[in-house]
Amino acid sequence: MDHQAIIDRLLDHYEHPRHHGPLAGADVTMPGGVPDCGDTVTIYLKVDPAGERVAALQFEGQGCSVSQAAASLLAEALQGALLSTVEGLDDEQLLDLLGREVVQARPRCATLALHTIQAAVRAYRRQQRHSRAEDQR
Repeated sequence: MDHQAIIDRLLDHYEHPRHHGPLAGADVTMPGGVPDCGDTVTIYLKVDPAGERVAALQFEGQGCSVSQAAASLLAEALQGALLSTVEGLDDEQLLDLLGREVVQARPRCATLALHTIQAAVRAYRRQQRHSRAEDQR
């Protein structure tokens, strides 16, 4: 993808975000932000009944085009993904997905949604461990 196509794709996701808005019945609602610049996202995660895949992923947020486009791109890309895949994503893979040459000057904005989604998965896993422990009592 050439430089202009990357910019156009990011702007399209910023102006027309996918999977945007609250998610009724979410298993986890996870806020995240970058204090230095004021970008925020709230991730809504619903996991499939088997507890292995993203059943639905939505977000709300405010901030720069990079942070909000990244949230939209990730929400779109991770629908149906294994939780282990989400946990295994790293910043380098995300920068490649977004278009490294365009977003590399704003790495904290670019990775905000990924880190918040991963925090939501960790919170879900904690909830499940706690529920299983309660059931065994």
